[in-house]
Amino acid sequence: QARRQRFVAALGLPEYDATILTASRALADFFEATVAAGAGAKAASNWMMGELTRALNESGKAITDSPVSPDRLAGLLALVDQGRISGAMAKTVFEKMFASGQSASDIVAAEGLAQITDDTQITERITAVLAANDDAVAQYRAGKSAALGFLVGQVMKATGGKANPKRVNELLKQML
Repeated sequence: QARRQRFVAALGLPEYDATILTASRALADFFEATVAAGAGAKAASNWMMGELTRALNESGKAITDSPVSPDRLAGLLALVDQGRISGAMAKTVFEKMFASGQSASDIVAAEGLAQITDDTQITERITAVLAANDDAVAQYRAGKSAALGFLVGQVMKATGGKANPKRVNELLKQML
């Protein structure tokens, strides 16, 4: 109970998260080790209660037998925070981490999964998408905002999901 209260008071977790994370000593220890390794409390909580728990349940493993250590989970969350990979890419990287035990940075480097943040590369893809989708461009300029979502999707598809979606939105709006 003291640990749960500390998670809420000191780390700013919602009561629900703190209750789940303190359901077992092993889970609470894993969470604290992940935060101590540099992960944000809420991000660590979300990943532990979501992806990690799901993967452990599917594999029949306990938290103490997790192939992804607290340090490695913190490393994955750091890549997301730094913008090197997107949240969606992080799920793919996590699956590979869980299967192989490798670190997130090793997987990202080996498989070329780093997010494209270079404006020049993104702008080139946007130019090609705009040229190929005159109808959507006309619809957007006529006030149909849903067309923007379609165009963002096309740019993301053209980059294999590697472009920074926030930056794609910004640049696309400027170019339109």
